[in-house]
Amino acid sequence: MLFKNKHSNALNNRKMGSSLQNIYYKFNYIIMSKGTVKFFNNTKGFGFINEEGVEKDHFVHISGLIDEIREGDDVEFDLEEGNKGLNAVNVKVI
Repeated sequence: MLFKNKHSNALNNRKMGSSLQNIYYKFNYIIMSKGTVKFFNNTKGFGFINEEGVEKDHFVHISGLIDEIREGDDVEFDLEEGNKGLNAVNVKVI
């Protein structure tokens, strides 16, 4: 089974322990989340994205960007478990 490596954003071959995990990871690669950039500081290299239909904002680090983003941009992104919750990665402007 393939899954995201939280340190390199790469795909690695690993066996998942349960069928539920397999379904989650397959689904996560098919459907990207959509949202709006709430805040992004280029100097500090981080910001937050508000996902459509979700109250909590997701942290985004500059290393997780595909495109340059600005406040108010509509974006698509994947979610990845980080130290303090879900982080937006593979972020691109739509």
